Amino acid sequence: MAATQLTDIIIPEVYQSYTAVNSPEKTAFFESGVATRNAALDQKANSGGNKLNIPFWNDLDGSTAPNLSSDNPSSEATPNKVTTGKQIAQMAYLNQAFSAADLAGEIAGSSPMQHIRNRFGRYWMKQWQRRVIASIVGIINDNEANDGGDMVNDVSTEDGDNATADNLFSRTAFTGAAFTLGDAFDGVNAIAVHSIVYKTMVDNDDIDFIPDSQGQLTIPTFLGRRIIVDDGLPVEAGSTSGNKYTSILFGGGAIGYGEGQPSVPVEVKREALQGDGGGVEYLIERKSWLIHPAGFQVAATPAADSFSITELEAAATWDRVVERKNVPMAALITNG
Repeated sequence: MAATQLTDIIIPEVYQSYTAVNSPEKTAFFESGVATRNAALDQKANSGGNKLNIPFWNDLDGSTAPNLSSDNPSSEATPNKVTTGKQIAQMAYLNQAFSAADLAGEIAGSSPMQHIRNRFGRYWMKQWQRRVIASIVGIINDNEANDGGDMVNDVSTEDGDNATADNLFSRTAFTGAAFTLGDAFDGVNAIAVHSIVYKTMVDNDDIDFIPDSQGQLTIPTFLGRRIIVDDGLPVEAGSTSGNKYTSILFGGGAIGYGEGQPSVPVEVKREALQGDGGGVEYLIERKSWLIHPAGFQVAATPAADSFSITELEAAATWDRVVERKNVPMAALITNG
């Protein structure tokens, strides 16, 4: 009896439509409005090259006083001008392959497309979130190193095992971080926390739930802000004891996202002689992502054609190019 192989059951064009179900746009970062995808960034992502310029208009200078009107026809006002700036973003060209000698047998009797989609689609969702978090870590590190930490409220102690309520997550600590945005504080609409911090929020009875798209009360909120729980957020050991946890406050559109189209996004390969002639099959996917935090530019060159996770986390990779209040992001460091 002939065995069914991946090359028999995967049509790349159809497979791609299945994997879209588990795209980054299904993550809590997108659902909360923290990350946004737009046509302009998609266009940039498909324009070729590694480093891309994203121009923007600077705000009008509110500190400049208006002209005082008069009835003198010979006295003319001098117009001001609006200025521009640019953010420099770095593309990420990624790929991953999985192989198995008996993968087709493993999925026999179930829906092959669904099974493979759930494996690979969720993998890419996790990788997308890892790169988002790594970029956020990098800009916070840059802020502490080069901008006086004006985006950070640190209430932690190095002796985490003996932390008091003042060192843990609280409404006071949250507002302290939110007001690093000045009068733009009310733009915060989501907060990402480690599960240890989330437990403190639960213990404080600070969590409310709102209905999801099915009407179920499953989406956690804090003071009306969407909560994103992710244990990939930074955890740092205190110099004396315990740990310090970084939570991130977000405004809408804090992360911009564009997606390019690789020449061959999905590929299936079979090597008949591998596995002592039993045959081995490979499934390969490729991604071209443009993930960029608003208000920053990359200030370094990656060792390869794309930044690694470690490089994204480095302070030297990032440089802020707008006023602090125009960056819809803040960090809160607590002991839990």
